[in-house]
Amino acid sequence: MTLQQLQYVLALDIHRHFVKAAESCHVAQPTLTLQVKKLEEEINMVIFDRTITPLEPTPAGINFVLKAREILREVAELKAMVSDEKESVEGTYTIGIIPTLSPYLLPLFINDFVVNNPNVFLNIKEIQTESIIKGLYDNLIDIGILATPIEESGLRTINLFYEPFLIFANEDSKLSKKELITSDDVTNEGLWILNDGHCFRNQVLNICGKDNLSNKFRGFTFESGTIETLKNMVRNKMGYTLIPELSVNSKIDKPYIRNFAEPKPVREISIVVRKSFTKEKLITILRKEIINIVPEHFKKNERFFTVKWR
Repeated sequence: MTLQQLQYVLALDIHRHFVKAAESCHVAQPTLTLQVKKLEEEINMVIFDRTITPLEPTPAGINFVLKAREILREVAELKAMVSDEKESVEGTYTIGIIPTLSPYLLPLFINDFVVNNPNVFLNIKEIQTESIIKGLYDNLIDIGILATPIEESGLRTINLFYEPFLIFANEDSKLSKKELITSDDVTNEGLWILNDGHCFRNQVLNICGKDNLSNKFRGFTFESGTIETLKNMVRNKMGYTLIPELSVNSKIDKPYIRNFAEPKPVREISIVVRKSFTKEKLITILRKEIINIVPEHFKKNERFFTVKWR
């Protein structure tokens, strides 16, 4: 059994296709196929069921893949320790960032980051929180930028900022007549929320004190995956919604914005990595770039309360 064979197994688990797995490992497909077969013969276990398309790990193979991923992670940590990678910022890294944050935060800092760190290449994926957490555990994502706390024992959180929630209401809404909003004012009537899977949806429900909402309005229901779509619904005199402050376009959004009374609800945004992640200098630089571009009042959790998403 070799580390190379374990890497081929993980590639197959990710791609579920021999040709694609071989391409990802930069080897010929027969080479990868032969090595996986040799490994299966050595351990007397069928790791992948080849009778179905796409192929899948067998029940025993699932446990083998998990252990192989753990072994390769430990090897990577050992190499990092030996080469003192803590002070290195070179290399390629995959970042997962949640969809309700990505379009508003990413454009503010990413250009300066890549200019200031020419030896770093970032592979950035806009994906939902649960997928980021799974990707971190599976070694497919190096760094997550998401709403916390997440309460995951295998992951480490580095706090970035606290982003306030705002009310976005059309002029016909009762909320537009109020200067400050309380959580009691946030009712089901006319409230638009994101569809399932978004942590922002869960946070809105927690602010409302509700388990679920229907997204009903005047004879129809609507589920959206973007905050901008919900804002457009409101601009066209349909209900109201909650938005994160970074999403505010100061030129066109101001008439629709209402603030919460203190203590204001906020979402805690953090960098999340595996506890074994060794690139401390990279985390420090990334955090500094982000902190430098967010509003000053995001940096303190005074007169706020953090809204959980779980």
